Amino acid sequence: MLRPMLDAARLTELGRVAAVAPSPDGSWLAVAVARLDADDAAYVHDLWRVPTDGGPAMRLTPGPWNDRAPAFRDDGALLFLSNRPLGKAPQDGEDQRSQIWALPAGGGEARRLTDEPLGIQSFQVRADTIAAFASVWPGVPAEEQRAHALEIAKRGPSLLRYRKSPVRYWDHWEPATETHVIAYDAEGDGRLDLTPSAGDEHRREPELALSPDGGRVVVTVRGEVGGDRLGRSWLRVLDTRSGEVLEEHGRDHRATHGSLRFSPSGGRLAFTRTSYFDERIHDAALFVRDLEAEGGAERELSAGWDRWPHAAAFLDEDTLLVSYDEQGATALVTVDLGTGERAPLDAPGTHVGAHAWREGYCGIAHDLRQPPRPFVVEGGERRWLAELSGVGDATAGLRVERFGVESTDGETIDVRLVLPEGDGPHPLFFWIHGGPMSYFGDTWHWRWNPAVMVQAGYAVALPNARGSTGYGYDFTNGVWGNKWGAQVFTDLMRVVDALATREDLDASRTIAMGGSFGGYMSNWIGGQTDRFAAIVTHASVFDLRAFYGATDAAPYFGMHQAATPWSGDIDRYSPHVNLPKWKTPTLVLHGEKDYRVPIGEALALFEGLQAHGVDSELVVFPDENHWVLKPRNIRAWYGAVLDFVGARLAR
Repeated sequence: MLRPMLDAARLTELGRVAAVAPSPDGSWLAVAVARLDADDAAYVHDLWRVPTDGGPAMRLTPGPWNDRAPAFRDDGALLFLSNRPLGKAPQDGEDQRSQIWALPAGGGEARRLTDEPLGIQSFQVRADTIAAFASVWPGVPAEEQRAHALEIAKRGPSLLRYRKSPVRYWDHWEPATETHVIAYDAEGDGRLDLTPSAGDEHRREPELALSPDGGRVVVTVRGEVGGDRLGRSWLRVLDTRSGEVLEEHGRDHRATHGSLRFSPSGGRLAFTRTSYFDERIHDAALFVRDLEAEGGAERELSAGWDRWPHAAAFLDEDTLLVSYDEQGATALVTVDLGTGERAPLDAPGTHVGAHAWREGYCGIAHDLRQPPRPFVVEGGERRWLAELSGVGDATAGLRVERFGVESTDGETIDVRLVLPEGDGPHPLFFWIHGGPMSYFGDTWHWRWNPAVMVQAGYAVALPNARGSTGYGYDFTNGVWGNKWGAQVFTDLMRVVDALATREDLDASRTIAMGGSFGGYMSNWIGGQTDRFAAIVTHASVFDLRAFYGATDAAPYFGMHQAATPWSGDIDRYSPHVNLPKWKTPTLVLHGEKDYRVPIGEALALFEGLQAHGVDSELVVFPDENHWVLKPRNIRAWYGAVLDFVGARLAR
């Protein structure tokens, strides 16, 4: 009998550690943890106090509100974003807007610091300054912003007008509002709009870094340079007292910039520059810029390093903590800015959200058995802190194997295999990751969690074929330039061949399954082979020509494919071309608010399968985007997959 583990219901009930912030004295971490709301309909966050000496955690902000994004002020007050109202009940949609609140260092009730008419998106606090991103209606006086927003929401007009594409992003149309950079003093007073004419420069996932003295803020600025429409970004430095633009940097690069981090003195800025190339995959280079030197000289820290690094935190003026994908995980390494020497953290799993802490650092880590959990590192050793998910021993029975499979060109394909208890032979889910520049590995995944399938008696294979990150640029480049159905498909089939030789797995009951690019590859498999018992394809690309015109990332996709509907052979590896060969029973899942891979792809695929007599079902989530995020939808998603596959395997 299988040991009780983790089904979809239990998965959605676990606490989800989302962010940490170390207190000024380092004695505790403020940790944001998402949980189910009272209606079992969405997730809201609470803030917890987690002692760094390993003591028990204490909830700081109980209640129905969404309290998140913790950050400490120098005086020890804990600032955070919340949609809680000032009074007992929200007024005029107050619960739909997040503002900055503060919990006093000595205890007491939280106090609201800001009152942005449309709410705060994100913020940082340093010294006597807060810098934040906030939404603003252009051309509307500050005192009329809230009334204007309510009027538009209630009575319209709802029209949106565009003079350039793209016009949608992820799950929403590009809004009529703008994102501005707002500065306040540390009490939320003295509001100053630093970017009154921002336009669309900060609309898409902007970043900011506030200097330690609070006098400067560096922001990413997005715009078009040249005719490729790729949406580059560069860096702009603003004076937080006056709004004056002190300098711009990186505008002449065909690149985007991000992971901005100031050194403790404010004299250095670390950042990542991701450069675009037509003939090969983009790369991410790590730089440090000397802000005190004339002209702000920059120096690359990642030269010769065959990975995608991201600045995580300065530990001191000369030591930078860096994260990078490494063979199916996200690792951490300290970089000595003087010598260039790198010292990796010797700890398994995936590490995110790191901050400097005392003589070391803190953050969040997770792996296939452990949901996200806060940790500290001191003396080079990782130490877990309070377990806030409530997972208990639900994943104790997971068995994980890792091995390599040689592909046709001699490259080794890294595979992790998660097994249920018992000798088998077990039916197998063969999971193909999205991206394609991404990975499946030693990570806890809230959307694609192998433990749920293992609970149902399946083994799960997690291969990292060509295109995966963490194995070098050449390996990742194997999916670039109209090659989606080429070597990556061959790699995956070699892994399936190897798995088919195992006595504990049942090759006749193997299911190909993937989402996004993994869904594309599942569709490509459908037209190439009938070796699988079933195919499950989520948010998948089916017709590359139609997809180009509807996705929110058409210019990038065209560069990636080296083809468009009017140039190049875009149909070369398009799954729709091989639909007449498709025989395998297929489940198609999609969210209607998905603008990265619009639902037309699912509708066209399902119609094609039906027209060709292929056993198929379509599952649509009208209120979900590229991912499935609502708790009841998550359970329904897993239920639909297991029901469909179980019925086909029982035949």
